[in-house]
Amino acid sequence: MPDNEQEPQVENTEAAEQQEAAPRQRQPRRSRASATAEAEAPATPSAPYPRLLDTYRNEIVPAMMSEFGFTNTMRVPRVQKIVVNIGLGEALTNGRAMEAATRDLTIITGQKPIITRARKSIAGFKLRAGNPIGTCVTLRGPRMYHFLDRLINTALPRIRDFRGISRRGFDGRGNFSLGIREQIIFPEIDYNQIDRFRGLQVTVITSAQNDAESIRLLEMFGMPFIRAE
Repeated sequence: MPDNEQEPQVENTEAAEQQEAAPRQRQPRRSRASATAEAEAPATPSAPYPRLLDTYRNEIVPAMMSEFGFTNTMRVPRVQKIVVNIGLGEALTNGRAMEAATRDLTIITGQKPIITRARKSIAGFKLRAGNPIGTCVTLRGPRMYHFLDRLINTALPRIRDFRGISRRGFDGRGNFSLGIREQIIFPEIDYNQIDRFRGLQVTVITSAQNDAESIRLLEMFGMPFIRAE
């Protein structure tokens, strides 16, 4: 009888060991790199690759090196940043204007803007230093190329009686400024959700040494300049 009583104890012991080992087999140890990648994957979805950036690298750089005689690819002009600004003189009397303009600029650029404030007081305009007078966004990297693509190929063609962009917006150092009268030319803006029409200014800062290089760079991106003025 003692021998018969010991056998089930051995079987129970083996079954318990299998049950304890089972959870460890279902959850294998993961490396720190794989755990980090899995944690970041859902939080940072991959953004689409900028089409204009691919055009710049594969088409614009070789063409400009041949046309201007550049011997180094780093010498080829490139777009460094784009600044989008909305001036709000009405913010002094309309408290909701800043909120509405900030919302519109966020929708247009996909980036939260900052509020610009007056640096000094001007009695004639009833302006005091520190008063909010506008909102501004600075775009760099892929988001900059996405905005430039939408501006050239989607927003500008929606302007009524559009005949092209003037070449007078260059500052002599390769930078270009463009004024837009209405924010509704961007398809992201819902006409029924805006409180009023507001203009905005787009400034494209490039690494070009002169206006000729900058004009050619933007032309190859597709900027619809007026050919003859």
